[in-house]
Formats: sequence, C-alpha cells, structure tokens
Amino acid sequence: MTTGITVQSSRAKGAEHWEQALAELCAEFLQYGRQALEDYDKEAVHQARVSSRKLLTLLSFLDPEDEAGLRGDFKRAQKTLGKVRDADVQIQALRVRRKTAKQNGERKTAKVLKAVLRSQKAGRKSMRRKLSRKLPPLLGAGLDGRWNAFVKEQLPSLLQNKDINISLRELEVAFEQQKKRCRELFKGDWASSGEAMDELHRLRIIAKRIRYTAGSASFALDRKFYASEEIYKEIQSKLGEITDKNVMLKTMGKLEPDELEVSPKAWDKFLHSLRNELEDALRNNTIIPFSPSSDSGLAQAPTQPES
Repeated sequence: MTTGITVQSSRAKGAEHWEQALAELCAEFLQYGRQALEDYDKEAVHQARVSSRKLLTLLSFLDPEDEAGLRGDFKRAQKTLGKVRDADVQIQALRVRRKTAKQNGERKTAKVLKAVLRSQKAGRKSMRRKLSRKLPPLLGAGLDGRWNAFVKEQLPSLLQNKDINISLRELEVAFEQQKKRCRELFKGDWASSGEAMDELHRLRIIAKRIRYTAGSASFALDRKFYASEEIYKEIQSKLGEITDKNVMLKTMGKLEPDELEVSPKAWDKFLHSLRNELEDALRNNTIIPFSPSSDSGLAQAPTQPES
C-alpha cells in the first residue's frame, strides 16, 4: 500500500516539474513574441525563437505523434521568427565588415558592403511584415485553450513510461553517428555537391537538441547528464560559426552585381574573401577534421534550412 502511494506521489511530482518547465517556456514565448511584434526588437525576436525551439524539443519527446496539435504552431512561429533573426544577424555582420573596410581604406569593398546592406535591409523589411501577419494568430486565445488542455489533460498520461534520460542518450548516440558520417564526407571530394555542409548542419541541429533537452529538462536528468548543456552549447557554437559563414556565402551568391550597382570585379573579390573565411573556419574547427581540395568549390556548397 505504501509503495503504491509513493509511486503515485512520485509520478504526480514529476508531472508538476514538467508542467512548471513547460509553463515557463510558454510564458517566455508569449512575452518575447508579443514584444517582437511591437518594435521588432532584435533580442526579443531571438528569445522568442529560442523559446519556440525549446518547446518543440520537449514536445517532440513528450508528444511525438503531436496528439495535442501544438508542434505545428510552434514550428511555424520558429520558422517565421527565424527568418527575421537570421536577417538581423547577417545585417549586423555586414555592418561590422563595412566599418572594418572603411577603417582599412578599402573603398571598393565598403561600397560593395553598402549595396549589400541596402538589399538585405529591404529583404528584412519584407520578412518583418510577414512576421506581423503570421505570428499574432500563434500567440492568441487558440493557443491558450489547446495548451491548457495539453498540460492538464494529456501531459500526465504522456509521461507514463517515458524517461528523458533514455531520449537524451539516444540523441548522444545519434550525434556520434552523425559526427562519424561528417568525418567520412570531409575526407573525400565533398565540395561538388555540398553534401558535407548539409550533414555538418544536421550535426549542429542534433547538438542543439541535446543542449535544449539537457537545459530545459534538467530536473529529470541523471547526474551523468548534468554537464551536457554546456558541452553541447560549446559544440553548437563552434559549428554555428561555420554555418553562419556558409549561409552568408550562399545568400551573397544569389545576388547579382548589376542589381547592386557594383563592379563585377569588386563583387568577385568580395565572394572570394567569403570563400576563404569559410575554408579557414572549416580548417580551424576542432569538431570535424577538414582537408580542403585544391578546388574546394565552396561557393556552390548549399546549406539546409534550419529546423
């Protein structure tokens, strides 16, 4: 009799911890999402996106079949916020580049960067309009109703026979398998298809899932996973430096010098510098060994959209 009460009490306590963690993340998502809509504050956009990602990470564990119908909303929110956030990051990076070019007396490069900034700001303006249109329905009363039903009615049963430690261990195994795949690809002539860059991006996504799982569900983890959040945060950050440079190169590769009203020669020089920076980032990374071929073809290397 006592054993049954203890087990029941333990389950109830576990559900309370999950409910609290989810409630805090959802509150952050709503707070930052509404703030982002007010003035497109860069940090608010970033934090709303992070909160939606964390919620998606936990919901993929708790409700893999999406019985509550919540993951679609958070996925759409993350995608819409992500486009604005990525534009914010790129514009800031371009501003720094232009300032450096001006300080170094590189007038032609500074002119190219000014034109690119003008183009990217116009693109961000369009993305912000889409955010203003698409995000409000995802922050409204409809979410509140389904969220409350999920937490109060579905969560306790979903937690039965689930162990976040097992899920986290499976993610770590998936990370090591993906890491092995990346190592094999980076040994060969990967650049012609860009497959290795795509797989490296997937490796970063797995690292991010581990980081968010370890951080958001720390209350339910065994001691051996306590350091996982910091370990994979560092890995994600290092891989992110490569991803950012690859995305920058891909984005710039879609632009035409004639449309930007810059000289083709100055434009080619700018793209060449981006390729060199990406190759340097790959060569210097400590996660995946990289041995570039004589003609790396980085300009053609695509990247997957982040999920």
